[in-house]
Amino acid sequence: MAPVATTEQTLQSNGTPKKAVSNGIAKVFNPFYSPPASDENDGTYKFAHYKPSFPDIVWAPLEEQEVTDRGLSADPEKNALFSAATKVQHLTPAIGTEITGIDLRQLSPQQKDELALLVGERGVVFLRNQDISIRELLDLHRHYGPLHKHATTGVPREPGLEEVHVVYSDASRRPDPSAFSKIELWHSDVSYELQPPSTTSLKLIEGPPYGGDTLWSSGYALFSSFSPLFQKYLESLYAVHSAVAQADGARAAGHTVRREAIETIHPVVRVHPATGWKSVYVNPGFTRRIVGVPKAESDAVLNLLFHQISDNPDFQVRFHWEPNSVAIWDNRVTTHSATFDFYPHTRHALRATPHGEKPTSVEEYERHGKVAKDRQLEIWKQTGISLPESAQLGKSTPRGYND
Repeated sequence: MAPVATTEQTLQSNGTPKKAVSNGIAKVFNPFYSPPASDENDGTYKFAHYKPSFPDIVWAPLEEQEVTDRGLSADPEKNALFSAATKVQHLTPAIGTEITGIDLRQLSPQQKDELALLVGERGVVFLRNQDISIRELLDLHRHYGPLHKHATTGVPREPGLEEVHVVYSDASRRPDPSAFSKIELWHSDVSYELQPPSTTSLKLIEGPPYGGDTLWSSGYALFSSFSPLFQKYLESLYAVHSAVAQADGARAAGHTVRREAIETIHPVVRVHPATGWKSVYVNPGFTRRIVGVPKAESDAVLNLLFHQISDNPDFQVRFHWEPNSVAIWDNRVTTHSATFDFYPHTRHALRATPHGEKPTSVEEYERHGKVAKDRQLEIWKQTGISLPESAQLGKSTPRGYND
């Protein structure tokens, strides 16, 4: 994550806040971390009770929790979900599906499970015109796992919503290009946690007339794009995911870090428990280094992966928000980034974030007789397309002679 920059406070060399010189212009900020909310429009803004607050409280460290992916219980054909929809439209071959005619408040347990599987397969699912409240959205996502409480970013002012992550920007928050690069904004939410999020949703409640889109990139497609021998190499690696920069940014803005920052090691390639597909699991926002390899090698590999995430349009889908739009994505197999081109308009959204399982490496997944798979090869096989000869590279084959 890029360091936070505001006109109010910066960090001294010893890590303590100091006052910055005011230049008389609107506050600037790094959108990867939201600074304090402005009170300018509280009297007229209808969603003021959902604006971000930063409570001065402390939470205990997270402990491992049992989570069973709901997609494992789903009908692979998703008949209950699809029969209730008026339209199901895939947006790109690699990622993204929009569903019309579904009311998230009315889903049965079976439909919820099928939605989880669809999100796991397609990466992100979009629904418009959803009147679901934030409390109802939290209830929906409790079906998928215990809800995450963010240690540093804003929660709604309304009491009892500490499990909600607030995304908020207005005319008082002008993005500062000197504080971040676009590639640094790509992330998988709180991937540094012991059990990072699974089936996550964001609902837009107030948005600009245009701009403010979000892009998602498929970790499945990224894995499939590499040669089999490089895939094998990536499968052997583990990387450090860090919350430290985000916690430092919170302290720099004068906020309480509600749960101390951690760094966690996760596999570079993880397997989705319901699909069985392999996905690259690193992101520019939180992944810091690959474990056990020279720094130059770590930097080169991560730089390649980060730029493919951000630069390759074949892996991406872009969504234009409208009020009451909901995106539901799988944080285990996608990364995402917002566009900050809408200043000075207001953009306000609320996120519900359940924990998933601890990331599972290919070796761990296959330890009990299962076979982790390449999504693209599976799709080709299902459609009867012959696999390329390179698909066999790196796989064990008979030698043809006896020693």
